[in-house]
Amino acid sequence: MARDMERAEMEINGHCDERFSVVRDAFEANFLADEELGASAAVTVDGQYVVDLWAGQRNHNGDPWERDTIVNVYSTTKTMASICILMLADRGVIDFQKPVAEYWPEFGSNGKDSVLVRHVMTHQTGCSGFPRPVTPEELYDHDLMAGLLAGMEPWWEPGTAPGYHAITQGTLQAELMRRIDGRTLGTFFRDEVTAPLGADFHIGLPLSEGHRVAQLDVPQEGIDQIVESDPDSIAARTFRSCRLDGTETETDEWRSAEIPAGGGIGNARSISRVHSAIACGGTIDGVTLMKPETIEAALDRQTFDRDLVLGLNVPYGTGFGINHERIPLTPSDRTLYWFGWGGSMGVMDLDEKITVSYAMNKMAGGLVGDARAFNLIAATYAAIGK
Repeated sequence: MARDMERAEMEINGHCDERFSVVRDAFEANFLADEELGASAAVTVDGQYVVDLWAGQRNHNGDPWERDTIVNVYSTTKTMASICILMLADRGVIDFQKPVAEYWPEFGSNGKDSVLVRHVMTHQTGCSGFPRPVTPEELYDHDLMAGLLAGMEPWWEPGTAPGYHAITQGTLQAELMRRIDGRTLGTFFRDEVTAPLGADFHIGLPLSEGHRVAQLDVPQEGIDQIVESDPDSIAARTFRSCRLDGTETETDEWRSAEIPAGGGIGNARSISRVHSAIACGGTIDGVTLMKPETIEAALDRQTFDRDLVLGLNVPYGTGFGINHERIPLTPSDRTLYWFGWGGSMGVMDLDEKITVSYAMNKMAGGLVGDARAFNLIAATYAAIGK
């Protein structure tokens, strides 16, 4: 039974089914350990919320994190952008086995004629960064960013290894969307995903909604300082090509720009709402995003080589991470997921039809999740005896 909760130790708002009380406990423990400022967590089963919690502060002024507070979730946005491209594939208007240049002819220059659409979806284009350093202000100009990627020479042979496209994956996906559909990716996402589902997640936030956005408590180190220090490495070149320190998200320019690899703004509830359609086979509450076969194909492992940017052997499906057999994120083989810089995450479990989502404003330093998110995932599966 869902119930409102107020505890003497920490006020936790929202509801949690009794069966999932360990998730509430894990969420509260993050605050009691002084690891949070403000945060939200959500779990759905069969598309229904069994956990929908929020607590803490929206900023250092002490404003409370409310039910409708939203926050920049960085690369958890990639799950939303990839869903949009998968929807194009589901409709038969894009083929992952075809060259990107078939849809975007200019991209085929300088040795990129062999880059396939599936390489975009699996971080294997050789274009993990921009060919020259770009400022955040330039990043807001999609045409400029797409033109830079079209003209660049790849940093390694496309298709031979993954290298995390921290920002550029979204630019590539957005330009493919524009060339094929005519809409921007943010517009497609709003029209075809969030509006039908009633999900409060934005790739390009209306200025009128800026008052709801939580302020990020950014880590001391910038994003380019959390990778190996070799200045000539692919990792260093990737992050040096677009230096971000987390404060950009406080500006209207960042929030309103469509940055599909890292600029999404939402909360755990909205992440789980979108993801629940995937976890339930492509359809939820009468809204169909894609056929089950499209999702099943996304679960097929595309590469498990060492990622040239992250320095890890990442098991990539098409558009998402998939479970690692030695260190599984969940007990279910058919799991899709991704994390955002600072700690946000979204997990889709097709075996159990479960989603687990987390969004916060106190950022940890890592790119691939942290203990707060992992504890919520572990608690969710403990609740169902897995």
